[in-house]
Parts: sequence; structure tokens; C-alpha cells
Amino acid sequence: MSASIMELVSRASAAASGGDGTGAAPQTGIIEGANPTHYTPSNPITLFIIQAVIVIVFCQMLHYPLRLLNQPRVIAEVIGGIILGPSVMMRIPNFQSNIFPKESMPVFNNVANLGLIVFLFIVALEVDVRMFTSNWKAAVSVGLAGMIIPFGLGFAVAWGIYNQFPPDSKDINFGVFGLFIGTALAITAFPVLCRILTELNLLRSNVGVTVLAAGIGNDVTGWVLLALCVTLVNNDSGLAALWALLSCIGWTLLLIFVVRPPFIWILRRTGSLQNGPTQGMVALTLLMVLASAFFTGIIGIHPIFGAFLVGLICPHDGGFAIKMTEKIEDLISVLFLPLYFALSGLNTNLGALNDGTTWGYVIAVILCAFAGKIIGGTLAARMNKLLWRESFTIGCLMSCKGLVELIVLNIGRDAGILNERTFTMFVVMALVTTVATTPLTKALYPPWYQKKVEKWRKGEVEWDGSSVQDPPSSRGESVHKLDTKQIRRLLVYLRLDSLPGLFTFLALLGPQSNTSAEKVTEMADDPANDPVPPRKPLEVHGLRIIELTDRASSVMHVTEGEEFYSQRDPVVNAFRAFSQLHDLAVAGRVAVAPEDSYAETLVNQAAEVSSDFALIPWGEYGSITEDQSVAFAVHASERFRGPVHLEFVHETLRKVRSTCNAGIFIDNGFGGTTKPSNRNELSRITSAGSVRSQRETAALPVSNKNHHIFFPFIGGADDRVALRIVLQLAKNPHVTVSIVHINWPGSRDGHIEVAGESSRQTSESVNTEHGEKRELKQDITAQDLGLLSVLQSSLPDELTGRVAFSEINVAPGAALAETVALAKKSVGQTPKNAGDVIVLGRRHARLGDGVIEGLPSSGPDLKSAVGGIAEQLVISTVNASILIIQAGGRAAET
Repeated sequence: MSASIMELVSRASAAASGGDGTGAAPQTGIIEGANPTHYTPSNPITLFIIQAVIVIVFCQMLHYPLRLLNQPRVIAEVIGGIILGPSVMMRIPNFQSNIFPKESMPVFNNVANLGLIVFLFIVALEVDVRMFTSNWKAAVSVGLAGMIIPFGLGFAVAWGIYNQFPPDSKDINFGVFGLFIGTALAITAFPVLCRILTELNLLRSNVGVTVLAAGIGNDVTGWVLLALCVTLVNNDSGLAALWALLSCIGWTLLLIFVVRPPFIWILRRTGSLQNGPTQGMVALTLLMVLASAFFTGIIGIHPIFGAFLVGLICPHDGGFAIKMTEKIEDLISVLFLPLYFALSGLNTNLGALNDGTTWGYVIAVILCAFAGKIIGGTLAARMNKLLWRESFTIGCLMSCKGLVELIVLNIGRDAGILNERTFTMFVVMALVTTVATTPLTKALYPPWYQKKVEKWRKGEVEWDGSSVQDPPSSRGESVHKLDTKQIRRLLVYLRLDSLPGLFTFLALLGPQSNTSAEKVTEMADDPANDPVPPRKPLEVHGLRIIELTDRASSVMHVTEGEEFYSQRDPVVNAFRAFSQLHDLAVAGRVAVAPEDSYAETLVNQAAEVSSDFALIPWGEYGSITEDQSVAFAVHASERFRGPVHLEFVHETLRKVRSTCNAGIFIDNGFGGTTKPSNRNELSRITSAGSVRSQRETAALPVSNKNHHIFFPFIGGADDRVALRIVLQLAKNPHVTVSIVHINWPGSRDGHIEVAGESSRQTSESVNTEHGEKRELKQDITAQDLGLLSVLQSSLPDELTGRVAFSEINVAPGAALAETVALAKKSVGQTPKNAGDVIVLGRRHARLGDGVIEGLPSSGPDLKSAVGGIAEQLVISTVNASILIIQAGGRAAET
């Protein structure tokens, strides 16, 4: 008995000390002295976690600087793998044996390939065949020309590579090798292409539509050729390869005609088609992916083709493909996919490119990849009557290889078609073509050229840039528009959290009808009276921006059509309905843009619709993006501290200055709504048996629908524009206005002391859009007081009793504090009304707002975004909403 015990102890000791590796690992791990990097076949998860963490950290660290160069994430993942591989870090002694030992690679490889299978399913979900069918002429011509020429060049260069660097497997004949090389050069990375087009804002252009449609056909054709190539490699005889190919075709038809109809029926039955996939439908879809991958794998075709086929049969109706992608994309793109592309880098040995002959073939392969795509795509696009510059851009975009090329190369390496040196050559080609795509596109098709082509196609300008002569009626309208100072065309930035305040503001700004409800009903009942809309209603354009992220689902929002989302978006539709019911001419759309392009997107839309005023609400949560899942408002102080939101406001006002007037609206219960600033504490206010008393009582209608506007007039272009807007708002019978001219005598901080009617001037140094400094002169007395006098003397009779002008003199040092104090005394005096508003000019050189156009060196702050007075009002939590006005366009020059 004791001998048996001693034997067991001896075996346990041997296992703990490493022994022969067949015993159980120490149960308490490193506490018993176990090495966590030691690979144990019975428990491989520990080393796999170390490998996964290293790969993910490397990829993320490389992605941050590369994304500033507009490079896709796949570049960082491959470069990270190359650094971890034999080219760099595996040259460190014991690095490979401890971190990436050969016996652990099957586990690493299996996890990476499982992620690849699901990723190919996501790639197929991105392929919207409707894009191809609606643009089939351009798609077929550009797609075929963009495949035939590079395929031929690839087949030609394959002859030299095959003889110089023969495949590892001697069973690979030149026909299969040439087919694979031609396919590798002919294929285009559709997913990366979508992201590049989206980031460059080209999806809605002729270039973007043509490239997307051609890319879909190119993508599908490339996978078919690759499947054929793999089939020929994996089957010993041509007859077996034929049977495998026919089986794959049969399986495809089975999925389309037998599996897809009941699958769509189940989706409708469960509501997954309308409301997004349920958990059960996600499980069913992924089971179909795995089953299809299993079938294509057992017939000698790579499993990824089966996953791709299931993605193609998934419906796009109701946004199902997008919502399905949202369910699974983050785990795949963050965890599984980096492992696969890092695996590509681990198999890439740049040291194999060690002589002139090898580098000569590398250059030849890169030239063939570029030349074939650019020549073929350019000529085909030109045949479709696109401009030469547009055609060259299409050719450059079609040359993008990206992650799809790396998948193809890994398949070729696993099949024995490519040896280590040839594989490395083509990885270098894939990196170069992908990295060069965005810079080449920007150089060939810059934004200024895009705008010129758009205006030229609309007939607004001649090709040399000169304006097209307008007909007399149009010219008369333009002159009239320049003469008027009121808002006629308004751009509104739509946010879900700001709709109540925006709707109330539009109701005040819109035309007022003096016809009673009974009179309107009588006129509607009389068939002889047709409803006559206002002659020139206020025209409002709403723009809602959805953030474009690195996620595939975000890109699919754009590729499947912004117009579709503009018609279906509930925020835009609510805006349309409200505007039409208030006699406003309305248009609304949804734009999908990166976070750092929100300001540019707004300004471009303002220029496109020829807006004379852009209204930007301040986010309720102090964030640039909308978070509909937030159930409570942030603290008031946090609302104005977000650096991203502050920079967005600052950049928007800076960019829009050359286009039109603009306003920042900070809602504080405008329209009678109340917003809790903090989450309620848990408290017991009712008895346990009282259920009815816990219900929230219905809010009564606002009995006092009046608003009071306070406007401190100090002087300058911003204040002059604000004054006109205030008087336009005063036309609403529910509005009363207090206009106070803030004046102080004497000189301070370099201001010129004046007396009587002499002119008083200050200047503020600003940065223009191109970065140079220039002086904005403000004529404090002559122009400002002249405008005040004219408007006061010509005030219409209906406004006389509701608009009050006054003037106060303040000490120069106390001007800001006196203005804020006066504002707080003027608003909030009727707590149960529909909300008061303080209207301010943004820039006042006399109050120290001189240099607020340039971003402060310490980063954005509230004063640089909204000005000194608004900053103090926000800090003091004034009981009113705030509208900050900035002059733009012609108004900024006067």
C-alpha cells in the first residue's frame, strides 16, 4: 500500500517538474512553479490567451497612427503579424519557442479560421446584388475589363515565377499555378473598397456607384475562380475536380431555391425581418453558415466558400443584413480576424527577399497589379462616358487588394501553390496596392474637382469655371434674396435629443396665420376654395448625421443607400410632419459621416441648399453622437465639458463663416418641457398597496404659450445679424422682446475713447479658413447705432407694444458682469410660460472675445466655442435657453 502511494507521489512530482509532459499540469499553476508559456496539449488555452493578447495589442497600437493616414485596419494587422513573425521578433532567441511554438499553431490556426469563416459570411452580407443589377452595364464593362487585363498579366508573370520559384508541391502544374496567380491579381477587395469610398465621401458620386457595382461582380467572380483553382488542387484527377465543381453548383442552387424561401418565411414569422434577428434566428443563421462551410469543405473546396454563399442568400429587406452584421461583427473584427491576418504576417518572411532577382519579381508583380486594374478600369469607365479623371480614379480604386487578397494568398499557401518566398512577394504587393489606393484617389479626384464636376453636370458653371448666365427671372430672384435680411432658407441639424426645442423654435420662426380654425374649416368645406399655401414660405432643410465607424454595419448604412434611410428615418419624418403642419417648405435627409467630418458635412449641406442660416443645437448629453439608450441627462456642468463636442461646435462655426449665418441653440426647457438634471434617488413616497398613486400624472397643456426674448446689443457683425433675427421672431404674437444697447464710455485695452457722435472702432484678430490672420473691424457707433435707430423708427405697429428698446451705460470693467446680471433679471420671470430665450452675438471684441476663431493651444473650451457672455450665462445656469449668433457670408463682411 505504501509503495503504491510513493509511486503516485513520484509521478505527481514528475508531472509538476515537467517530466515527460504526459502528466497533468499543476492545479494551482504558477503557485506551484508552472510556466504559463509552456504549451500543454490538454490545456492549450493559457498560451493561446497570451498569443491573442499580444496580437490584439500590437494591431491596436499600429492601427492608431495608421488610421491618421486613412489606412484600413487590415494594414495594421498584417504589419503587426510581420513584426511578430520571422522578419523581426522571431529573430529574438527563444521568442518563437516560448510564445509561438510550432505545436501550438494548430490551435491558433483553428480559431483564426473559424473567425475567417464567419467573416466571409459578413463580407457576403455587404454584397447587395441590387446595386449590381441597377447599374449592370457599367458594372459588367468595368468589372470584366478590370479582371481580364490583370488576369492576363498575372498569367504571363506566373511563367517566370513558376520556373524561378517553383511551388513546394510538385503536383502543382503550371496551369493551376497560372490560374491562381491570375486570380490573385484580378481580385478586388470589396469590403475595403466600401470603407475607402465612404471615408472619401464618394459613394453617391458617379465614381462611387460605378466602383461599387463593378466591385460586386468582381468579388463574386474572383471567389468563383478561386474555388475552381482550389478544387483542381484538392482533387487528384480532372474528373474528381469536375464532380466537386458540379456539387458546389448544385449546393448553390439548393441554397437559393430550396433553403432561402423557407428561411425568409421563418424570418417574417418571427418578426426578425422587420425588427432585427432574434437570438434564435442568429443561432439558425450561424448554423446554416457552419453547415454550408462543412459541405464545401468535405467536397474539396475551402469552407469559406460555403459561408460566403449563405451570406449571399440572406435578405437585405428591412435592414436584416445590417442588423445581423451588428450582432456579430465586433467579436469577429476585434478578436478573430486579427488572429487570421497576424497568421499571414507570421508566415511572411521578408528575409526571403534576399536578392535582386526576387525584388525584380516583386516590382513586376506590383506593376502588373497596378497596370492591369488601372488600364482595364480606366478604359471601360471612359467607354461609359465618364471623364478621364473620373476614369483614372475608378481604375486606381479597383486596384485595391486589401484583406481579400490576403485571404486568397493564405489559401494558396495552405494548398501548396505558393512557397514561402512567393507568398511573401505577394503579401508585399497586397500591402503596397492597399496603402496606395487612398492617396492616389485623393490626388486624382480631390474635393474641389468633385464640386466642379457636380456644378458642371448641373449646368451651373462652364467647364472653365465661369458662371452660366441665369435667365432674367432667376437673376431677379437672386437680387431680391440678397436684398432681404430675414431668414428665408434655414438648415437645421437634427438630433433626437434636441427635437422639442427645435420644433418650438421653428414654430416661432415660421409664418403666422391670422385665420381662425373655424374659418379654415369653412374654407376647406367649400369646394370652390382651394387651399392656398403661403406665397413664399420659410424653407427648412433638416440634416441628421449618423456616425460612420469602422464597423461593417456602419458602412452598409451608406452602401445600401442614404436616400432609403432619409425616407425611413423617424427623426427626419417627425421633422417633415411638424414643418408641413406649420406651413413650412421642408426637406430632410440622413448623412453617414465619420465623427471628425460632422462639421464639414454640415457646412457642405448648407452650401448645397444655399442656406442663409444654419441652426445647430447643443447636444443634450454633451456628446457629438446621439445615444438613444441613455435614460437620464448628464449633470449640467458635464454637458459643456466634452472636448469632442466643443471642437465640433468650434469647427462648424469656423467653417460655416464663409457660407452663411449660423446659430448655436442651447435648449433649457424651451417649449415648456422640463428636463431633470440628475438621476432621482431611491425613495419611498407611496404605500406598498398603492399602485394607482405610483403612476405619473399627465402633464397639462401649457396655458401660457408666450416667450420672452432678451437681446443685449453690444455691436459688431454678429450682433447686427442677431438683431434682425430677433425682430423676425418678434413677428410671432406670442413673443415679447427686450433689446438693450449695452454701452460704456472711455477707453480700455487699446479701444479708442470717443464722445458724442464720433466713430468708435475696435478690431478682433481671427483666423480665416486658410489659417492666415486678418482684422475684422467693428464700427461701434456709426453702423450699429444707425441700424438700431432705423429699425426702432421703422418698427411695424403690431410690434410696437411687444418690442422694447433701451440703453444702459456700464463701466468698462464691469460690462460682462452687468450684461449677465441684466439677462438673468430679464428672463425667467414667468416660470409657467413656454420658455424664454437669450439671443447673443458670438464675438465681441470689446469684451475680450478677440481671438476665438483659432483653437486654443490647450484644446477647445466653452468660451472659444460660444463666446464670453454665453460662457458666463451657462456657468451661472440662467433660467432660459440661449441662442448664439455668428455672422457669415455677406453679413460677416458688413
